[in-house]
Amino acid sequence: MFAYLSAYRTIAVGIIILLSPFPANAAEKVWDSELRRFLKEDDFKYEEFMTEEEAVKTVLPNSKRIRKELIRLTQEKKELIEQRIGWKFPEESFELYIGETDDKIDGYAMIHNTIGKYKPMTYMVGVDARGTCTDVELLVFRDAKGSEVGRKRFNSQYDGKTVTDPIRINKDIINISGATMSVRSMSAGVKRVLVLVDEFYLKPAGVGSDSVAFRKVEKGVFSSLFGF
Repeated sequence: MFAYLSAYRTIAVGIIILLSPFPANAAEKVWDSELRRFLKEDDFKYEEFMTEEEAVKTVLPNSKRIRKELIRLTQEKKELIEQRIGWKFPEESFELYIGETDDKIDGYAMIHNTIGKYKPMTYMVGVDARGTCTDVELLVFRDAKGSEVGRKRFNSQYDGKTVTDPIRINKDIINISGATMSVRSMSAGVKRVLVLVDEFYLKPAGVGSDSVAFRKVEKGVFSSLFGF
């Protein structure tokens, strides 16, 4: 299972790298305004923090059974997702793990690859059965800087986020100085995962963001915060 998904992930990362702002032609040069010089290939790191299998066990630790699915987006569904998250993306499918115990779904875990400043990073986002973010784990970082997004003191900010949260810098996410692009990239990815799970799993089950139960929970949180 993991070998199959790793091969799929390699293809997905390759596509994203081709679409990234860093030139495929080594002869082309990119000026970095912070470093005040042209970038070299050895400026970039390749840091692997955990394998895909380790990440799944971390994000879905209590599930007795874990199965995988591949979400395929129709053009109509893709446009709907893009409208909800506020940005366009090239991917037309995504890997997803579903953790189950007996006949109950414990949660979901999705691999994501989004571009930091120049190159994509690979991470996994965990979502519980009610659509709340439970964990974010950085698997691979490839950029020149910004790997601090993998630290728990930063990415624990995503815990408890839902589709109704902005998940943006200076709104509900505290930035990391010198790693703004990585923070923005991971935040956008977390938002996309939450919306994908909402659209493909929670809404069809009657527990998504369009359900009465969800709106009651959100209203209760709002009331507790503002005393209404």
